[in-house]
Amino acid sequence: MPANIVAIADAITAELNGNAFSQPFTAQRQYLPIYDLKSMSELKVTVVPKGLVSSSLDRSRDNFDYQIDVGIQKKTQNQIATIDALMLLVEQISDYFRSNPLSSYPGARFISVENTPIYAPDHLETMLQFTSVLTLTYRLVR
Repeated sequence: MPANIVAIADAITAELNGNAFSQPFTAQRQYLPIYDLKSMSELKVTVVPKGLVSSSLDRSRDNFDYQIDVGIQKKTQNQIATIDALMLLVEQISDYFRSNPLSSYPGARFISVENTPIYAPDHLETMLQFTSVLTLTYRLVR
């Protein structure tokens, strides 16, 4: 059995790959999502375990909040229509996880999604690449 954070990341990857969004992609779970710029003309959606915050719930249980990053990246040539479509995809992914439990890990309860900054201006400026990262937080009580 994998670590809880890995199981949650795998469940998020499965949800991304098992549902239709405005653009086709195959999400992959990785630890070090480094890509060759030449391959970035294809949309990349990467799921990365990020962090864990735990707090006491009562004498016998704790809250464990697992943070998982979902990166959405594509080379854009700074084209407004392409960037607008990618922003829509980011919003769709965010909305999906806010509204749907993880099918393969129903014990993980959705807590929050963060998308700050909404995209990485430095990636757009220096690499002509759209990059947006959603941080999803799921809670387990143990």
